[in-house]
Amino acid sequence: MNTTTKNKKGKTYLPQAIYPIVDAAFWVDRLGQAGARFIQLRLKEKPMPVLLSEIRQAYQFAQQWGVCLVLNDYWQIALDEGINFVHLGQEDLDTADLTTLHAHNIQIGISTHSHEELDRALTCAPSYVALGPIWETRLKKMAFGPHGTARLTEWKKRIGCLPLVAIGGITLARVKPCLEGGADCVAAVSDFILNPNPEAQVKAWLDAAKI
Repeated sequence: MNTTTKNKKGKTYLPQAIYPIVDAAFWVDRLGQAGARFIQLRLKEKPMPVLLSEIRQAYQFAQQWGVCLVLNDYWQIALDEGINFVHLGQEDLDTADLTTLHAHNIQIGISTHSHEELDRALTCAPSYVALGPIWETRLKKMAFGPHGTARLTEWKKRIGCLPLVAIGGITLARVKPCLEGGADCVAAVSDFILNPNPEAQVKAWLDAAKI
């Protein structure tokens, strides 16, 4: 299963330039079959038995389709279940055992929204840094306004060889502007899971990412 790779110059590459974020295991099956190879599972407010069942099913689908599965928030479960990539928000950094994660070769993606959060993230040896929201998003209330693609250019200059993920209000038409602005990878939730044909949307995003 693909994770990150490095070239001889030290530049790190993510498994794919598109990064669907999903809220149920079956999406890993559907989008994995369609060609997505880098998918984040983000589950909220579920009883532990349901949570574990969803995570284990998603991991099985990921192994079946060669998907690099990233588990949002639940870093301890990732350790227990053998999932080797987690995504952490800034609040998760307050409690996550980064030393243990790194000791078990768990790769870590970190959300950032401000210069201060970026500074903090870079001290954690992440495998990627995410910046958002690039555009206004309806999924959750944000304490930060839309950054726009110019901030992607600024972030990329600061982090250099480290991969930069763009997220927040991103649609198919905004994939290319994000990549041209400096993002290495573009993430979205609703543009995949609310699309009437999510499999075709994966293929369209993959085509758009060929810049």
